[in-house]
Amino acid sequence: MPKPTIVLVHGAWADGSSWNAVAAALRGQGFPVFTPPNLLRRVSVDAPYVASFVAQRTSGPVVLVGHSYGGFVITNAASGGDVKALVYVDAFAPDEGETVFQILGGSGSAFDVPDPTTVFDLVGYPDGPDGDVEAFLKASTVHDSFAQDLPEDDRWLIVESQRPITLSANTTPSGAPAWKSLPSWAVVGTEDRVIPAATQRHMVERAGATITEVAGSHVSMVSHPQVTIDAILAAAGAVGEG
Repeated sequence: MPKPTIVLVHGAWADGSSWNAVAAALRGQGFPVFTPPNLLRRVSVDAPYVASFVAQRTSGPVVLVGHSYGGFVITNAASGGDVKALVYVDAFAPDEGETVFQILGGSGSAFDVPDPTTVFDLVGYPDGPDGDVEAFLKASTVHDSFAQDLPEDDRWLIVESQRPITLSANTTPSGAPAWKSLPSWAVVGTEDRVIPAATQRHMVERAGATITEVAGSHVSMVSHPQVTIDAILAAAGAVGEG
């Protein structure tokens, strides 16, 4: 039986390169791998784009993997292609009607602050909805809260190359969640300061996910890639058995 295709969806302030270590290991084991762009506009735009990518670029069973806001997207994008399993990595796994800001509110997240300009640089962008802005991480936020367990040079690369997410992406509610009908796996970073571990656990336990914990930051798939690789292999194995 052919191996399922692994589709790795990045989160905010990142691109497909955030999956490099994971993708290389999976490719080395014979899995077809894609790391499509996540547009980071809002779920009503981002999820259809990823669903279309999966439908057009893959054949056969798919394991759809999301990091951070990418988890929000895969929850809403699993209608594309033949998605058989979901994997959440330091990620949002929203229920219908929930927003990113709602999930983070009161969670203790480094982003749940009275003045967002203390952690973000907020700037307008062309052709966006009225009042919408893009959020860039301040350098101090990357070093202290986003990727604190990476080497300093790697943290600076994130600062310099980050892709911003819009404010509206954080306020647009999720649709019906794919985790209600698909098996899911999750990696929970216990040192995550963006989506605190307790918040992650609440979401992925609600989804009935098979959970692995790792003493990693919000980018544990970079700092501890093997844990994410193992979770994806478990999902792929279950798909193969099905």
